[in-house]
Amino acid sequence: MHFRQLFEPDSSTYTYLLACEQTGECVLVDPVIETVERDLSVIQDMGLKLTCALETHIHADHITGALKLKAMSGCAIAGPAMDELPCRDIGVREGEPFRLGTLTLNPLFTPGHTDTHHAFLLEHGGLNLLFSGDALLIEACGRTDFQSGDARTLYRSIHEKFFSLPDETLVYPAHDYESRQITTIGQEKMRNPRLGQGKTLEEFVKIMDEMDLPYPRKIDFAVPGNELCGECPDNVPDEMRKLCDVTRQG
Repeated sequence: MHFRQLFEPDSSTYTYLLACEQTGECVLVDPVIETVERDLSVIQDMGLKLTCALETHIHADHITGALKLKAMSGCAIAGPAMDELPCRDIGVREGEPFRLGTLTLNPLFTPGHTDTHHAFLLEHGGLNLLFSGDALLIEACGRTDFQSGDARTLYRSIHEKFFSLPDETLVYPAHDYESRQITTIGQEKMRNPRLGQGKTLEEFVKIMDEMDLPYPRKIDFAVPGNELCGECPDNVPDEMRKLCDVTRQG
């Protein structure tokens, strides 16, 4: 397997490149519109073929690069089938493996940050790799105070779908804001200040209810743009309009 963890600094988003060594097919998990050209350059330099842009959920902090990637490379767009987005080519569901050459990604329905959020579990070479999206972060978790979020639902998703995995499972989140790249299920069960050390459901809900986080900076144009798979809406800031040229033409 080929694997790259790619970073977009403005939204602190990790995009994951996964590729089958045998076929050269690759997927980008949670691509960002600002880094489409960089990502395609990495893929070209590695001699791979992008077959799919795969979303964990409808993001509120950046516009996805999915539509631009499709326009520039011909790749498919995939994401949770529950979103019912006409612009997606493939709908993923828990219980239906997502195959990439000889690799198999198993979708995990993990609502709470959003009501259709899915993570992806990859078993490879004796290791479990969990691409946790925004549900579980490094010593943190996704917000639950907007966009169909619900703290009780997120707590159950993390405990039932993530904390039931082996402690040595490697966790690759969609974001980190402190220059960290990886964690494990065992570490999160011990060290996560919101969930670790056996925090109860009520303790978690209290923590999340008292966070008092600022209004997401990009949500007003990111969500409608991502509901169109990365087409920039009319209210996108002027400095971002050039990023949308390919999506508008395509």
